[in-house]
Amino acid sequence: MDQSHSEDSLQETARALTDLASVVVRAVTDRRGMSFTAASALARLEREGPARLTALAAAEGVTQPSMTQLVQRLERQALALRIDDPEDGRVTLVAITDTGREVLAERRQERDTRLANLLSSLPDEEQHALATAMRTALPLVRRMLLQDGTQQPPLLEQHSTGSKR
Repeated sequence: MDQSHSEDSLQETARALTDLASVVVRAVTDRRGMSFTAASALARLEREGPARLTALAAAEGVTQPSMTQLVQRLERQALALRIDDPEDGRVTLVAITDTGREVLAERRQERDTRLANLLSSLPDEEQHALATAMRTALPLVRRMLLQDGTQQPPLLEQHSTGSKR
């Protein structure tokens, strides 16, 4: 295969992976009751621990006033709370509550069940092919996250793509 065909093929594969990720996120995201940004911020607090509001806003790519409003909504829903920084009593941190953890766990379970139901409609051969493709793609995605300085989301760390048959 010549170099230009290989580059075209790689570009096509990259575009397909990007499209796939976008479609899967839209298809399995539960939009009832919690925005994507709220769920993402809560998941970050769960994964990384309490954070300053300014750091949380920067990490989530939103303005500080927007994050302030979001945290206030999460506090009213008992999903997050503000705590004193144990290292600097003048600083307030945002932390996830046990209720917030439970809500995220329920959302993840519902998402995984929904996607598993969709996958079960595929013939066995396609299920195996998809599992093989995931085992190939996940290390690449992990490398991308590390290169960007982004921590790996729990989904990439905790879930196996191996067949259960």
